[in-house]
Amino acid sequence: MDLRGGAVVGLAAVLLLAPAAGRAQSTSPADLAQGKILVSPRDSADPHFANSVILLARYSRTGALGLMLQYKSDLSLKKIPSLSSVGKRTDPVFIGGPVELPSVLMLERSKTEPPSALPVTANLYLLAAEPAILSALHDKPASDLRVFIGYSGWAPGQLESEVRHHGWYIFDYDETMVFDPNPETLWERMVEKTGRSIASLH
Repeated sequence: MDLRGGAVVGLAAVLLLAPAAGRAQSTSPADLAQGKILVSPRDSADPHFANSVILLARYSRTGALGLMLQYKSDLSLKKIPSLSSVGKRTDPVFIGGPVELPSVLMLERSKTEPPSALPVTANLYLLAAEPAILSALHDKPASDLRVFIGYSGWAPGQLESEVRHHGWYIFDYDETMVFDPNPETLWERMVEKTGRSIASLH
């Protein structure tokens, strides 16, 4: 999990947003945690993460794994060899990031922990095993699932360095962002709301 880090931009240290938008806490590495959502600034200099909204699906001292929430591709499930048996399902396929693009990951919203799943936060789970992903696609509605190919990865200390250089807004987990019905406009909406909040502080 190793990507080049580090857009350097000017951000307000603490931003308060309207309740529907969630709360941008700070740009302090201490606020990073599994389940947090990262939003790249408008003038991000890193081409890997420009215009990105990323869920931190795994986070620890050994590194971080994130999934881009805004990058819905034109791929169908049938175009992914490991998922070709899902029948007529038309779930969108998201590009989770530039690392290991052939690999498939899934986010599932569930009141109970699915088999072979890794808890992310609240009622959200990460699935990586092919049998578990196929089982969810056969049993769960598309509204509770997000299918990704690839992911965004950071080596130990890398994401913290990017945050110290003001490369991300850090938001609390909000499942309405993860399962937003219009993901292609999610980043622009979040940045616009954040910008209005900065202006209101002056």
